Amino acid sequence: MNNHLFPLFAAVATALALPGFAADAPADQPAEFARCVPPDATVTKLAGDMGFIEGPVWLKATRTLVFSDIPGDELKQWTAAGGVTTFRKPSQNANGNTTDLLGRLITCEHTGRRVAILEKDGKVRTLIDSFDGKKLNSPNDVVVRSDGSIWFTDPDYGLKTNPTTKQKEDRQQAGNYVYRHDPKTGKTTAVAKDFVQPNGLAFSPDQKNLYVADSGTPRHIRRFDVAADGTLSGGTVFCTIDKGGPDGIRVDQDGRVWSSAGDGVQIFASNGSRIGRILVPEAPANLCFGGDDGKTLFITARKSLYAVKVSVTGAGR
Repeated sequence: MNNHLFPLFAAVATALALPGFAADAPADQPAEFARCVPPDATVTKLAGDMGFIEGPVWLKATRTLVFSDIPGDELKQWTAAGGVTTFRKPSQNANGNTTDLLGRLITCEHTGRRVAILEKDGKVRTLIDSFDGKKLNSPNDVVVRSDGSIWFTDPDYGLKTNPTTKQKEDRQQAGNYVYRHDPKTGKTTAVAKDFVQPNGLAFSPDQKNLYVADSGTPRHIRRFDVAADGTLSGGTVFCTIDKGGPDGIRVDQDGRVWSSAGDGVQIFASNGSRIGRILVPEAPANLCFGGDDGKTLFITARKSLYAVKVSVTGAGR
């Protein structure tokens, strides 16, 4: 298997075949799928033998992919020249990552129970670690809007479970919420409270909609309308994942939603209909667009990092 990033190849519209992994994956909408993924593309394994990897983000300034190894308590980095090396350790069991408007790395920490930012001087400081005077659960994934506001999900996956009571220990929040943080005022607001386990989130290209994955029992993605003041309305089910559940999600330049799933990456049209699937040998947890032209889809899948060359870029790139 080719372990070099460029050139990369992606899943064909009708099927994906990898050494040791072959499965038919008919596209639901072949013509639309062909607009997303080149017909001669292949999924490429870039690295393996990690713990459970998550939260990929592409840093354009340094041409680096940063991602989390949650049980390894480490932020890792990948470059085409150097492969995988350590970016930061310990990481407070980091999960989701993104960048702010200044290109600074923002990270959700499970055991840190906070959203942290890496300053230009190399220091890591806390952005948000509480709501209504109580500790957050375990921040999971995070995105930044064009107004600089920081939006993140806070399920309870990272809290320890008491073996006797089966309850989460030191849980202080009444639920698992979606939050908006205004760095200008320092105010954090719970914008959605009716999720089982809110997880990945992403804005539409015009930022009028917010997509949020629920990786709990619903296993679906919901779409909200975003008002000028940052409040949400709507929240109807956009799509349901039929294999496994949604975790990390991204939106491309044309408004399609790309979601991790048990069988790989599933792509949905803006009306919620599935376009097709990119099959991956290991169940993905998250994904992001990156590379020099923004058209490489990086996939964190259990113990391994994969990449696939696609025909579109991520929203806002």
